[in-house]
Amino acid sequence: MTGPTFSSLSRATTLREQALMALRAAITSGQYRPGDHLGEVEIAERLSVSRGTVREALRHLQQEGLVTAGARGMLRVSQLSSDEVRELYQVREALEGLAIRQIIESSRGPRAAEALRAAAARLREVESGTDLSAMVEADLAFHLLLCELSGNSVLIRTWRQLEGPIRVVIMSAAAERREIVMAASAHLPVVEAIERGDAVAAQSVLHAHMTAAVDQLGATEGRDSAGL
Repeated sequence: MTGPTFSSLSRATTLREQALMALRAAITSGQYRPGDHLGEVEIAERLSVSRGTVREALRHLQQEGLVTAGARGMLRVSQLSSDEVRELYQVREALEGLAIRQIIESSRGPRAAEALRAAAARLREVESGTDLSAMVEADLAFHLLLCELSGNSVLIRTWRQLEGPIRVVIMSAAAERREIVMAASAHLPVVEAIERGDAVAAQSVLHAHMTAAVDQLGATEGRDSAGL
């Protein structure tokens, strides 16, 4: 396999931090695909750092759920099974549903709806283009904003812990499946329900959105029941 092209790292921040950021970006952007082997020697050479530095970065990515130890301890980019995708999106739905409820129950509803409508508009601007990275960022920005508008710091922190695996799932799906899930039209009904102050409707729409995401993203060809 021809690996991603890395530039040598500067010393502005610690080499471990830079290696971590470079590897995380390579995985979440799809340069490394689910199931790809992550060799310490190869990565160390590409980044011009020690194997120890790479090992520390990979260990951190294991904690984030982006990297998994396979047979004989070989590290690979995590590859979620259909069951794991479903469980991931069930947790997402629980967190974002709580965010919706807290937004509507507070005085932030009108301002939150306005901010979310602007985020959906940004998603619409990029969804017809060819820049997948921009579309993924706009989609995740909408959902992160939804959590941030709840004002619940623990909720936000917990959602961010899921962001890495979510990116892996999105990047491993076929293009047409990703487009269905990330379409602005799939997000606007949530905004409209929040504008009406209708928590039941908003959560119903969210449930439909997450169910569709599992149907589309969890059906990626080549993903087996063991996850690797």
